Amino acid sequence: MKFKILLALIFVNLLQAQKFYFPKTTVNDSVILEKQIPGLAQQIIPQLQSAKYKPENTVDLMDNLFRLQMVAQDYKNSLTSLSENRNLFADNNMGGYRFIGLELYALAKMEQKETNSSFPNALQKVFNQKYESLPEKLIPRLGLALDGDVNASRKLLKSLLDKQKDKDSIDYRTALALCKSYLNYKTYSNIKPQVMQLLASRDKEKFITETQDLKINGNTLTITIVRKKENTSPLPVILTNNIYAGPFDEFFGKRAATYNYVGAVVNTRGKRNSNDVNNPFEHESKDIYEVIDWVSKQPWCNGKVGMIGGSYLGFSQWAAVKKVHPALKTIVPQVAVGIGIDYPAQNNIFMSYMLQWIQYVTNNKFTDEADFANAVKWDSIYTKWYKSGKSFRSLDKISGKPSKIFQRWLDHPGYDEFWQKMVPYKEDFSKINIPILTTTGYYDDDQIGALYYFKQHHLYNKNADHYLVIGPYNHGGAQSFGFTYVNGNPIDPVARISIDDLAFSWFDYILKEGKKPEILKNRINFQVMNTNTWKHVADLDKMHNSSLKFYLQEKKNTSSVFNKPQTKSFTTQIVDFKNRDQKDIYYKVSKKDSIKMTNPVAFESEVLDKDMIISGNLSGVFNVSINKKDFDTDTYLYQIQPDGKSSLLSTHIVRASYAKDNEKRQLLEPNKMEQIPINNSYVMSKKIEKGSKLLLLVGVNKNPNWQINYGTGKDVSDETIKDSGEPLEVKWYNDSYVELPVYND
Repeated sequence: MKFKILLALIFVNLLQAQKFYFPKTTVNDSVILEKQIPGLAQQIIPQLQSAKYKPENTVDLMDNLFRLQMVAQDYKNSLTSLSENRNLFADNNMGGYRFIGLELYALAKMEQKETNSSFPNALQKVFNQKYESLPEKLIPRLGLALDGDVNASRKLLKSLLDKQKDKDSIDYRTALALCKSYLNYKTYSNIKPQVMQLLASRDKEKFITETQDLKINGNTLTITIVRKKENTSPLPVILTNNIYAGPFDEFFGKRAATYNYVGAVVNTRGKRNSNDVNNPFEHESKDIYEVIDWVSKQPWCNGKVGMIGGSYLGFSQWAAVKKVHPALKTIVPQVAVGIGIDYPAQNNIFMSYMLQWIQYVTNNKFTDEADFANAVKWDSIYTKWYKSGKSFRSLDKISGKPSKIFQRWLDHPGYDEFWQKMVPYKEDFSKINIPILTTTGYYDDDQIGALYYFKQHHLYNKNADHYLVIGPYNHGGAQSFGFTYVNGNPIDPVARISIDDLAFSWFDYILKEGKKPEILKNRINFQVMNTNTWKHVADLDKMHNSSLKFYLQEKKNTSSVFNKPQTKSFTTQIVDFKNRDQKDIYYKVSKKDSIKMTNPVAFESEVLDKDMIISGNLSGVFNVSINKKDFDTDTYLYQIQPDGKSSLLSTHIVRASYAKDNEKRQLLEPNKMEQIPINNSYVMSKKIEKGSKLLLLVGVNKNPNWQINYGTGKDVSDETIKDSGEPLEVKWYNDSYVELPVYND
């Protein structure tokens, strides 16, 4: 009896400490692990809903729940939870392919038990049933969704088990991670070879897929062509130029085929079967012209070609229209990289991420997914560089892999001919007379690039047939579909559209004389968040019809930050570039929320006494005086909601010496007041509720994610901590303002 009481007390203590019994013998014994882990999952399921561990949104909650139920072998309920997760993730079954490998594993386990059949036979049966029941437009996503990384999940599982050596208990977070990694490994190690063969067999019944090598400009490019078997007549071709060689090639090809086009996906130099040098961005404008020429002459092409794709693939389309081939009838650039504009430098400030991306696409003939996804590795590299005080040019050597591409890009800090020759430049835009549909989002990392092309096209071509759709989408959403939640917040139901459907209805309109997409009521079509409405205007400036200047003045000195100050003064900010051990500090916005701010100065508005719609680009000027020749500004605009939570509205970062002209550096004169214009900030359209406040953080860029401008006037990539000299002193004058674009009904 005493022994039972002692065990009960131990169990109670473990629960109070949010720990669970998990014998150390499981670490090295797979048989014991198989027996113990279902019970562990059952123990931690009740904790999911607790205040301490409950995720911020229901999508993540249901994600954790269905996985734990699956590990606990409660397959029926796990499939119900998975279905709810998909419904919460995206409307109209757009996420119906999500976690389909885990679904097939659970279905096969249930089938195996019910029919007393072997697991392979059960898997084959449920796979065929699922394939036949899926909407056709989800079929292209199956290859990507089922391609689980067995080796990565094995390594993660082993690392989590190793942490449990000599321990008989496990904390909640480790237990959750262990259960999830166990499920991934168990699922894909059991289903992957068979299910990929089954998919290939079913796809072969539906599609004709061909791959061949083309000789283009003396180089080898691999092209993948996908057609529906039932479509025997020549069709328009939807071409994608893809540097991310691998499973994406067939996805893009099959996607076009399911919409009744021929899909053609060409890989860039140095990818797949090409032994040529891979220099990203540099050859697309020449190569794609020749690829279009070849495609347009094939028997399965009716002479019309359209292009689609996002990010790098969006950039590729702008490269393609540097010189428009007669067969190219339209392009649909999505979240297009603005090369030299927002990547690899945003407003002339190079980002550390550029090296991670370069290695991602150049380490091998496909993509180095494991290296790219190794966040711990890359964070340590960036931090090591930052702490070392070495020049930004040394970042590639610090990573252990010197890069000629990285160094070549750094040689061009201004928007010079090196970047200009890759895409249309100034008058080049006047010659682009094909119809274009651009899509981007308020949370898209490449929004600035996407809008740069749109604005330049309309600036130089007054008759440009170019439409824009922009809404509450991130980089992935604006090239696929509108998720229910973005950055943890729900988006309006009217914004939850299929970008795929929009793109291919556009192709139907242009290439097949179909109906114009309903959403395209004007050149600019934007969703106003928190209103559940779309608005349609003729140009970007008409996204707002008024403005409000937010002055850099403290609340104690004024009745409203929106009133121009009567007396000129300034706020002083000191930034010591030598200090690399600076602690993050947090601006407390309410009892519920705080915002990390290492270097900014905070300006907070009064409580808004009525609703306000902020719609468009932030603009304005910073009147500043600094004791150096240059610095990089960093600006954030937040809404502090009536419930005390914060949400980011827009950001802006710029090198002061390039703020007036991104092609020509104009150094500042120390200790003289200078004007820094605010251009190329992130566009946003959102109703700010009455009772909210606006928080403006302005400051100096100094963190491991961007190069550091020490202000000497030398090439910033060559500056080191030895160039830091005395601390940077910035005087932010109170007649500086950020101009908020306001829409009044």
